[in-house]
Amino acid sequence: MRFAVTLLLAVPAFSGGWNKQLAANYLDQRQQAWFAWQPATAVGGPCLSCHTGLTYLLARPALRRALNETADGPYERGLLEGLKTRLDQGVKGKSPRAQGVEAILAALLLGPGETKALDRMWSLQLHDGKSRGAWEWFSLDHDPWEMPESTFYGASLAAVAAGSAPSAYRSRPEVRKHEAGLAAYLRREREGQPLHNRLLLLWAGAKLPDALPRSVSRQIISEAWGKQQPDGGWTLDALGPWSPHAGAPRSAGGNSYATGFAAFTLQKGGVAASDARLKKALEWLRAHQNREHGNWRAESMNKRYEAGSMPLLFMTDAATAYAALALLEAGL
Repeated sequence: MRFAVTLLLAVPAFSGGWNKQLAANYLDQRQQAWFAWQPATAVGGPCLSCHTGLTYLLARPALRRALNETADGPYERGLLEGLKTRLDQGVKGKSPRAQGVEAILAALLLGPGETKALDRMWSLQLHDGKSRGAWEWFSLDHDPWEMPESTFYGASLAAVAAGSAPSAYRSRPEVRKHEAGLAAYLRREREGQPLHNRLLLLWAGAKLPDALPRSVSRQIISEAWGKQQPDGGWTLDALGPWSPHAGAPRSAGGNSYATGFAAFTLQKGGVAASDARLKKALEWLRAHQNREHGNWRAESMNKRYEAGSMPLLFMTDAATAYAALALLEAGL
C-alpha cells in the first residue's frame, strides 16, 4: 500500500496556549515518514507501533474533531485498513508476542463494533502461568512499552477495548469469563508495576470496574499527585521504576511524555478538568509545545539515536499524541 500525499501545512496562530493544527501536522508528517520507512512494512499496510501508530490513532481522530475536519486522513485510513487486512487474513506466521500485541491493538482501535477483532483478542488470551488472563507481549528491554512489565500495559489496553464493547457482546457467557480472567490478572499483578502502567490501569478500570477497586484508584491518583513537580510536570523517573540504560540520553526535570501521559490517564481515571493540580499540568503542556513544529519533544529512554533517523523521534511522537489528548480531554 503506497500513499503519495503532499501535506499542506497551515500555520495558524496559537489559540488557548497551544496549536492544534500544528500538532496534527506534525503527527501526519510522522506517519508519512512511517509509511515510507522500510522496517515498518507489513501485510496490508504499515505495522502498528506503540510509540507512533497506536498513539497516532488515539490522538488524530480527537484532533480531527477539534479542528472540524470533515473526513479522516489517508494515514488513519491506511493504518486501520492494514489492521483489518491482517484481521481477515489471520495471524499465522507471526510470533506469539506479535500476535498478542496486534490482537489487542486491533480490538482497541478498530472500534467497539468490530467484534471479530474482539473475538481474535479473546482467542489469544493466556489461561496458564503467571500471566494467565493477559496476552503475550514484547519484552525487549525497551522502556516504557517493551519490557517484562509491559504484559500488564498490554492487558490494560485490552481492558479498555473489552470495556468499550457493546453490552450485547459483553453479556455472552464466554466473554464474561474472559473479562473475569482479565480483571483477575490486573488485580493480581498490579503491585510492583511502574506508576506508568498503573496510570494506564486508571483508564482500564474506568472501562472494566472489576479490574480496579475504587480505593486503589484513589491511591494511584494520590501517588501521581505526590510525584508531580512544582511547575506542574512529571519527570520520567516519577513514572518508574525503570531499568537502567547506560546509553540513554540523560533526562532531568519535567518530561513531555510523562506529563502528557499522566495528565491524560488521570482524567480518564476520573480527575476533573477543574482540579487545580491538573490545570497546572495542562499549563505545563501548553507552555512546552514547540512553536515551530507543533510537537512536544521527548527522548528515548533506552539509547541515543543518530540525528535524522526515524527512531530519534519515536518518543516525541508519543509525547505529542498524549499531550494533545490530555489538552483535548480537558476541553482546551
